[in-house]
Amino acid sequence: MTPERYHRLTSVLNKRQPDLTVVLENVFDPHNVSAVMRTCDAVGIQDVFILNNRIPPHKKWGYRSSSTAAEWLTIHQFTNIDECFTELRKRYKKIYATHLDEKSTTLHQLDLTESIALVFGNETFGVSEEITKLVDGTFIIPQVGIIKSLNISVACAVTLYEAFRQKQMAGHYDAPRLIEEQLSGLKTGWGIENE
Repeated sequence: MTPERYHRLTSVLNKRQPDLTVVLENVFDPHNVSAVMRTCDAVGIQDVFILNNRIPPHKKWGYRSSSTAAEWLTIHQFTNIDECFTELRKRYKKIYATHLDEKSTTLHQLDLTESIALVFGNETFGVSEEITKLVDGTFIIPQVGIIKSLNISVACAVTLYEAFRQKQMAGHYDAPRLIEEQLSGLKTGWGIENE
């Protein structure tokens, strides 16, 4: 491994944000999943949760959309809601879901610097009612157009870049945040443990 590549991979690991994740509930199109993964990588998310309890688990992601982002992420796949949420509650203090509802807060009112999991739903039906009963709250992305929803990958990108903005202002990218055990495991997986 060249020193340049080692430096780049180490720099990426040092920017990873262990207190932020995305959960995709029954997102059907693998290209949408891959586009979300690419955005997750871009803002420093390491862990991505994929819950497929109404559609078959994905066998592969859309290569063109992800630009191999999945290779650099830790993907957690679930087919059971309770098992997925048990794991999320162990790792994150709050769970919010996108949901068009009068009671939903707006994206810009969320504190995305806290430990948080963000749930995005199916392209047609959105986040299920079952999931909305399990989360700490719901949010919407403010819009003024006729159509009141965005494509799943776009909605996720808008949300994650708001998180990126808030976390950057709070200094979350200024120093490594992964715990040593996770950092060591990722270095091994990425082939830089002995460099």
